[in-house]
Amino acid sequence: MVEVKFYDHAEDALLKFAVILARTGGKWVFCRHRDRDTYEIPGGHREPGEDILSAAKRELREETGAVEFTIRPVCAYSVRGKTGTHKSAEEETFGMLFMADITSFEALHCEIEAILVTDRPVDRWTYPLIQPRLLAEARNRGFW
Repeated sequence: MVEVKFYDHAEDALLKFAVILARTGGKWVFCRHRDRDTYEIPGGHREPGEDILSAAKRELREETGAVEFTIRPVCAYSVRGKTGTHKSAEEETFGMLFMADITSFEALHCEIEAILVTDRPVDRWTYPLIQPRLLAEARNRGFW
């Protein structure tokens, strides 16, 4: 079982990754990794010495090709349980959820094979036990 919790604040040192709910022209932006046939919310791990906002901006650029955008934090969250990326069901990892509005793109230059711009969230999630919950939390907090 996967447990997802949401927080108004978390210690910066705990934040290991940034996930960005992205929109453009009122539509959602999702990514498809070249090794998968499912879609995901742009995001990734924070690099050493990088603050979480910088990680979010870098990941958004890398995974969507976003050039011009606004970005703001939604909330911190944690995940505990086996999701395919966590080593143990007992390990709790923390991340920061952001919301972005992209106004221009460039070509992709990374592991992402394609982006999907759509009116509604996808059905085939890479992390179906986590990503729909992130979307719902942002909505509950009035971000869309």
